Amino acid sequence: MGPCAVVFAAGFLTACAVGPNFKAPEAPHTEGFAAPGQINNETATTALPGGQAQRFVTGMDIPGQWWTLFQSPQLNALIERALANSPTIEAAQAALRQANETVAAQRGSYYPSVSGNVSSQRQKASGAAFGAIPGLPRSYFYNLDTASVNVSYTLDAFGGVRRQVEALSAQAEYQHFALEASYLTLTSNIVTTAINEASLRAQISATEQISASQQTQLDIVKRRVTAGGASRADILQQQSALQSTLAALPSLRSQLAQQRNQLAALVGSLPADYTGAGFDLDSLSLPQDLPLSLPSKFVEQRPDVRQYSALLHQATAQVGIATANMLPQITITGSYGQSAAEFSKLFDPASNVWTLIGALTQPIFKGGELRHQRRAAIAAAQAAAANYKATVITAFQNVSDTLYALQADADALAAQALAEQSAADSLGLVQAQYKSGAASYVQVLAAQQSYQSAAVALVKARALRYADTAALFQALGGGWWNRADVAANSTDCCEGKL
Repeated sequence: MGPCAVVFAAGFLTACAVGPNFKAPEAPHTEGFAAPGQINNETATTALPGGQAQRFVTGMDIPGQWWTLFQSPQLNALIERALANSPTIEAAQAALRQANETVAAQRGSYYPSVSGNVSSQRQKASGAAFGAIPGLPRSYFYNLDTASVNVSYTLDAFGGVRRQVEALSAQAEYQHFALEASYLTLTSNIVTTAINEASLRAQISATEQISASQQTQLDIVKRRVTAGGASRADILQQQSALQSTLAALPSLRSQLAQQRNQLAALVGSLPADYTGAGFDLDSLSLPQDLPLSLPSKFVEQRPDVRQYSALLHQATAQVGIATANMLPQITITGSYGQSAAEFSKLFDPASNVWTLIGALTQPIFKGGELRHQRRAAIAAAQAAAANYKATVITAFQNVSDTLYALQADADALAAQALAEQSAADSLGLVQAQYKSGAASYVQVLAAQQSYQSAAVALVKARALRYADTAALFQALGGGWWNRADVAANSTDCCEGKL
């Protein structure tokens, strides 16, 4: 067989790769995220800040910086600071770089391995090793100088090397979307924590206003006792109500401090060094047009789904690797160099030495090891496929849950606004009646308690709309494909675009 035939045969052998070829699973065939008629296209509206109607726009794209829709410069600045300083993001970026370099290293197996060797030795040999030969010295010295180039190449006859590169590329893709998931989790947590901080500030403000009103009422009761229109028991009851309200403040302030510490950790700062601006609900705008991705594209948007798709790809490639390990391994090695007893003669034509070796290794018996390794790889691929399916189901569930929550939040806010207004009107009426002697103090206390509960519940209902709006953007993938800053950290195989 001539040289051309050898090259042709080698090319033919490397043209195939055993094992299944990966194909990304199709998106589920479903019409939406909820049963028909369960989710309205527009939520209820309430005439107060944060009570605007929200509309679900099918097919609407998600901006890369989706948090800017809340129109808070303080929030935008905090997230930029977090993306620059978060150790979680730094670790994910380093893991991605490691995965990329591992892929690049494995691609080196596509090419021959070439090494150079230069050696010089001097050795003493015993003449006894050659038998009793007259005239042979009992021992003698000799030099040997060698310079050579060694080449080794393993033919990827059945695609085992390519499957290894494929598996590592899939791992790099997994790390790419792990980085995307870290971005999404970090930004979502910052938005949610900022909303929680704003909610706690509003709850503290409402509680302080209620306590101030109760203090005013206590002063009124004291004057009535002096005038003989109330009893000492009324004073004690009002004092108890006031102290009960004041007792709620330390817990709220502690929770507020914890939220501030959480923000400090998210932006990569120590609690004592954190200087972020405070948040309040009135500084946030409620996004009114909300995206509702098409189910056919949704699985491409979720970083966790893409992660599990990459794991399935990796597991599929491992089946090919295990299959190739059961087949012959073809290796070609060669060396060319010079070898001489004197360095001055090292490069004489007579000192040329070379070797050319072709080897084929076929596993014959390994106690069933290779067969069972392949079966294990197949089982791992089946497990990866099941995990991918479970992740897709969870992703659809997340969006559906959030859509129901947003609709319920709007209805709850409308009802809670009416309840708060009714409680405020009732309290004002009962207090006026008490002043005129037409109501008992027990009625005043009951009205105060109802209004306090309604006021705090209204604040929580407002904050919940903001939080669940952020949860929808997170559930839909966060628009990572529209962010240029991620593309700079992407892998060779993943350009950061859908």
